[in-house]
Amino acid sequence: MLVIGVAGHELTAQERDWLQHDACAGVILFTRNFASRQQVAELSQAIREAAPRPQLVCVDQEGGRVQRFREGYSALPPLEGFGRQYAQDREVALKLAEEHAWVMASEIKATGVDLSFAPVVDLGRGNRAIGDRAFSEDPQVVADFTRAYVRGMHGAGMAATLKHFPGHGSVLEDTHFDDAVDPRPLDEIRALDLVPFEAGIAAGADAVMMAHVVYPEVAPEPAGYSKVWIEGILRKEMGFRGVVFSDDIGMAAAFSAGGIKQRVDLHLDAGCDVVLVCHPELVEESLKAVEGRALNTRALVNLIGRGPMGWDGLLADARYTASRGRLEGLA
Repeated sequence: MLVIGVAGHELTAQERDWLQHDACAGVILFTRNFASRQQVAELSQAIREAAPRPQLVCVDQEGGRVQRFREGYSALPPLEGFGRQYAQDREVALKLAEEHAWVMASEIKATGVDLSFAPVVDLGRGNRAIGDRAFSEDPQVVADFTRAYVRGMHGAGMAATLKHFPGHGSVLEDTHFDDAVDPRPLDEIRALDLVPFEAGIAAGADAVMMAHVVYPEVAPEPAGYSKVWIEGILRKEMGFRGVVFSDDIGMAAAFSAGGIKQRVDLHLDAGCDVVLVCHPELVEESLKAVEGRALNTRALVNLIGRGPMGWDGLLADARYTASRGRLEGLA
């Protein structure tokens, strides 16, 4: 199945046609799709009305520099600040991270969007793409925050997605622009980068997003194209039973597989349930690539439509007002 990107604030006729395709499972929204809370709510509703089956409407609303919706939403601080506070007061830091998750998820749901791809559980070890999106370089600290963040998202009624498996933080390259190779042996990755993922899975995380990073001591292809990582380690060894998303096939590090069809096929053959096609110009070819494949439409049922509170109800909620104030003081 595919989660696709659309171009603007309203659906075009072509995008409505895409939503008719049996393989289209949802839409991911970006800053280009945002004008206001009301407009995003209307776009989300239009997506659902245009499709003959339920659609997952999703976004990256992490906070800090990765926050697609801004005006009218809380100014969410980046996760790195919680890691610094952890050294001073562990319990306060974890409580604030849980509030961050609850506020973020509550606002997104009130907008009519099902899912924010969060939390980032990569280690903060200098990666150009991750940077202050990571809680800490210490895997045990990140594991603590992962449990708190999953708890906060679940408290708001939103599924949690751990990213980017098996860990994007220990390489320098940004996979949006470059290939990335992590030469470490599996035992070292298990002892460090996999620790937060294990914690998140134990806490009931609903989904995992793969990294476009190659770990040649484990498998020769990027993790999202690898049965070893997805079927062998993530599912069999770690016991994960939720939804596996690819990262965006438009990123430079995904190009190693070849053309669009090869990228889509290799992700699905490796065990990804859903392939992200964030760039609208790649959607048409991606839909053609999956024709004739068996579709696992049940995979996303638990991620869709958990019922928004609505903005009026959220703004009247004393917990929301207090939590938002604390978080914006940190931003």
